[in-house]
Amino acid sequence: MDTYSAIAVFVLAVAVLASATDRRTKPLERRLARLERKVDVVMAHLGVEEEVDPRMAEVDALLAQDKKIAAIKLYREVTGAGLAEAKEAVERRMR
Repeated sequence: MDTYSAIAVFVLAVAVLASATDRRTKPLERRLARLERKVDVVMAHLGVEEEVDPRMAEVDALLAQDKKIAAIKLYREVTGAGLAEAKEAVERRMR
């Protein structure tokens, strides 16, 4: 087997593994979303409010100053979110 064939087989194997992993994570993501909705309903019923980190006001202040990247960095620090999740959340706060 030449080098190109070996690389092609390797890439195909990685693609198959990634696809299988994606198929397993989608149901887990849906289940987690349902559980989060249920917890939100229970919290609302009990009159419990989630604590808001005071640094989230800093995120909003950075957005008001048109410092989106700094706002994303701070959001990640405050929440522990990943880059894509933080970017989406900060963009939602801009609306």
